Amino acid sequence: MKFEISNLKSTGIAASRAERMTSFIVMDVLEKACEMEARGIDIVHLEVGEPDFDAPACVTEAVTQALKDGFTHYTHSLGIIELREAISAHYLEKYNVPVDPDRIVVTSGSSPAIFMACAALLEAGDEVICSDPHYACYPNFIQFVQGRCVRVPVSEADGFQYRPEAIAACLTQRTKAVFINSPANPTGTLLSAERMQAIAEMGPIVVSDEIYHGLVYEGRAHSILEFTDRAFVVNGFSKLFAMTGLRLGYLIAPQAFIRPIQKLQQNFFISANAAVQRAGIAALTQAQADVARMTRIYDQRRRFMIQGLRKIGFNIVVEPTGAFYVFVNARHLSHDSYALAFDILEKARLGVSPGIDFGPNGEGYLRFSYANSLENINEGLNRLEAYVQSVQAQGRR
Repeated sequence: MKFEISNLKSTGIAASRAERMTSFIVMDVLEKACEMEARGIDIVHLEVGEPDFDAPACVTEAVTQALKDGFTHYTHSLGIIELREAISAHYLEKYNVPVDPDRIVVTSGSSPAIFMACAALLEAGDEVICSDPHYACYPNFIQFVQGRCVRVPVSEADGFQYRPEAIAACLTQRTKAVFINSPANPTGTLLSAERMQAIAEMGPIVVSDEIYHGLVYEGRAHSILEFTDRAFVVNGFSKLFAMTGLRLGYLIAPQAFIRPIQKLQQNFFISANAAVQRAGIAALTQAQADVARMTRIYDQRRRFMIQGLRKIGFNIVVEPTGAFYVFVNARHLSHDSYALAFDILEKARLGVSPGIDFGPNGEGYLRFSYANSLENINEGLNRLEAYVQSVQAQGRR
């Protein structure tokens, strides 16, 4: 039978799993802001969770030297052993937790780590519990591999912490994992050791997103590995070391999952960037002073932003103590956070993130990032104050 070339033509219809995926709304806000800037409009960016610092000098020097040394080829799919050993030493020093380097998979940022954890864990129909609000992309990772995201609402009055009894009420025979994120995006709050312990004892595997560890200003962030070995840890270098564009992360997994995850890595990603892996070693072993300096500055910005938002009239019940976000109730302005965020962008020339991006329970909230200079934060708060006064004045007419 003659094969018709027309059979190869695309229908132009995307796969349903891609069509169902929601956009990352903060990126929609950022891209709209960039379009406005291209037209000459000055925008203050408090929407994006990206450090405004450059990577530490030891990091850029390590990348440069690696390139000069010709370290530009594929590495072992799990990552170079020197970096995995440095990550292992970091977890032992910081959390007193021994981690075999053979349980570590180095990835091109933390997103591939989340994807591979979900792909290795979930069969079609398996359930994963997530807090609501949560990091915007978690449900898409889960649903892309045919899992089901089960949202457990958390409240501002409780510091946006999980209540173990609320999780227990949602457990079924299909529950495969519980996602935790402490310090959390978008709330900036921490999960207590007692609640982490309780979650670890519930039975499902825990997937702990620890990407904001090190960015803590009050209290202490705990690794899930302090409480159980039946856990996946997602971490990386983007936030703490201001290395977002270098794309370097890692996944710590139970030994039984390493070979399946290694096959995922080999097929989908091959290996993380070789030269950047050398930079990761430098970050973990030489950048302590840089991290301490950036953390002190973030804390100054945090306090300044909280004070400024309260002055404008936002009620912050529990102050965030980690990451670089303040998540505030803005329902006195609008119950439609998406429309509100874009209205603020258009009228106040200020980028903020709508709470609906982070789950249904985030509706009516706005997320402000203080990963920007005090000068820009101050200007952004001034613009926000003028916007709020304008909205309130219109409401009184």
